[in-house]
Amino acid sequence: MDVLLQQLINGLILGSLYALVALGYTMVYGILELINFAHGEIVMVGAMVSVSVLAALTAAGVPVALALPLALAAAVVVCVVTGVLVERIAYRPLRNAPRLAPLITAIGVSIVLQNLAMIFWGRQYLSFPPVIEVRVYDVLGATVSNIQILILVVAALTMGGLLLLVNRTRLGRAMRATAQNREVAGLMGVDVNRVIAATFIVGSALAAVAGLLIASYYGIAHYNMGFILGLKAFSAAVLGGIGNIPGALLGGLLLGVIESLGAGYIGDLTGGFLGSHYQDIFAFLILILVLTFRPSGLLGERVADRA
Repeated sequence: MDVLLQQLINGLILGSLYALVALGYTMVYGILELINFAHGEIVMVGAMVSVSVLAALTAAGVPVALALPLALAAAVVVCVVTGVLVERIAYRPLRNAPRLAPLITAIGVSIVLQNLAMIFWGRQYLSFPPVIEVRVYDVLGATVSNIQILILVVAALTMGGLLLLVNRTRLGRAMRATAQNREVAGLMGVDVNRVIAATFIVGSALAAVAGLLIASYYGIAHYNMGFILGLKAFSAAVLGGIGNIPGALLGGLLLGVIESLGAGYIGDLTGGFLGSHYQDIFAFLILILVLTFRPSGLLGERVADRA
């Protein structure tokens, strides 16, 4: 029972990170019907920037309570600028092109961002500065650290804020209208280009938050970290229902729990052969099964919930 609870806790932490990244995929798809495969690299940029700034600030003697928000703010600014430039330069000219063209462009942008990060930061891993004293708490025989609790709280607040933005604000109404029908929304006075740009801004800001949380969770950041992470987050979005914000949340949490349970229990049953080193298998097996038996995802694609 202790092992089950521990794996569930680990799965919820991991799933909240997947859900946070998956929101970026589902927001862009909800409006443009484009799979932005460069989103994983924007998360990577957020992780690299936040770790670099945090290391520089702590080395200069800036208190942790100030250094963390400043590092996050720097990551948000860089990620937002990157996301807006990608939308303006790579995606906007292809908005009315056949679907294959922007898809290939998204893959190309992903490769470009990855190589630019490698040139700027190098091939080495960046270690997350030990700015937070790790404390471990016992929960019914399982353990959870203060960093894991912080990750879960920040991810929950961020995702809750996004839901409020989409459902309770004027911008959110414009996003939902644009997602439902771009042409009609434009005729009703909605500035479609501004709404799409705002969607990339919000998605990129979420990517910056996710990058900082993921770097703190794993303790490292690397120029290649966005590739597998992006594929898993895309799997989570498809699992819940691509274009569906609650679906992205559900898909991310389920994927994290399934991956954690699979790595723990199936790894034990196979003598470690399918343990934590092969945990990526479970995420993509789930993606194959969902696409085979329920292509619309668990919650389906609900137009009214798109953003």
